[in-house]
Amino acid sequence: MALTSFFAPTVLAGPQLTEQTRGRNIAIRDESGADLASRMVDPVVAAEAAGVDFALIAQRWWGSGTEIEASSFDCLAMTAFYAAHTSTIGLITAIHPGFFLPGPIAKWGTSIDRLTGGRWSINVTSGWNLVEFPMYGAELVEHDERYRRSAEFIEILRGAWADSAFTYKGEHYSVDDLKLEPRPTSSSLTVFQGGQSDAARQMAADHSDWMFLNGGTPEKIGAIISDVRGRAASSGRQVRFALFGIPLCRATDHEAQARIRDMVEGIDHAVAEQRRTYVSGAEGMWEASDDELTLLDTNEGFASRLIGSPNTILRRLEEFVDAGVDCFHLSLSDRLFMDEVFPAIRSLGTGRG
Repeated sequence: MALTSFFAPTVLAGPQLTEQTRGRNIAIRDESGADLASRMVDPVVAAEAAGVDFALIAQRWWGSGTEIEASSFDCLAMTAFYAAHTSTIGLITAIHPGFFLPGPIAKWGTSIDRLTGGRWSINVTSGWNLVEFPMYGAELVEHDERYRRSAEFIEILRGAWADSAFTYKGEHYSVDDLKLEPRPTSSSLTVFQGGQSDAARQMAADHSDWMFLNGGTPEKIGAIISDVRGRAASSGRQVRFALFGIPLCRATDHEAQARIRDMVEGIDHAVAEQRRTYVSGAEGMWEASDDELTLLDTNEGFASRLIGSPNTILRRLEEFVDAGVDCFHLSLSDRLFMDEVFPAIRSLGTGRG
């Protein structure tokens, strides 16, 4: 059974990577009060009504809104806001070690967990936007060390979740006789993560329950999944995988392909090159590729090629399920996709041995 998730709308503006998006970004940075609240919560309420399993509340401490998305509203405030306006959808908060201490996040998390009846989980995000760290006074360590720091963060969260009193001394974090009140609804915390580098894959194998993956072909995604599964099996662990995809659904394949060609022709290559430079802190992600679909959005969602008629996209989704994808992390803005394809996703992969 395949699950679904989406980005909660917390970002002030999207990137401007194509001629179609340049100059036409709809920003929300100047809104406040009831108008802002409606724009923030309505898509999440609609996703919940549609049966989406998870809302990922991302954190962009700072972004230009040109080669990457703009800054976001705060992840902690937005998680609490969504918790107050929803009743069934799972809430996944992106937390950057280095910007937060694990003890206070464990405390905050148990509060959200209790208030939502166990709907909260965490996406431990080691961080790649190198501008953000000094801007907010967070310690910037080298790439692989950021994952080792994240591993300690997870170990403290899990220990505090499981034990009534927990002590830990690591290289980056320590807690002494940590007692969480309120206690969480479960002794087990579900941990998501991102990244695709060797260090990210090893952390997933050793510590995480889920990996969020950028878009890509079934062959590329299947290879990552197989590698992480092999690493996790050595310690008796299992990891699940969520793939990002941006659907482009039309009545016929021809219509969809014509639309995607128009989008590719509109790529602003100067901005795309800026992005390559800007994301240099993310090893293993946004690698140089001949696939121009990777240049259409910041997480390579079009590269998953959920492009075509409803039947074509369903067959593509089946390929990903066969490759080991457990959850589709989707843009929900394509109406034909939502009407004709989305209702069938949950049944993908059922009835197999």
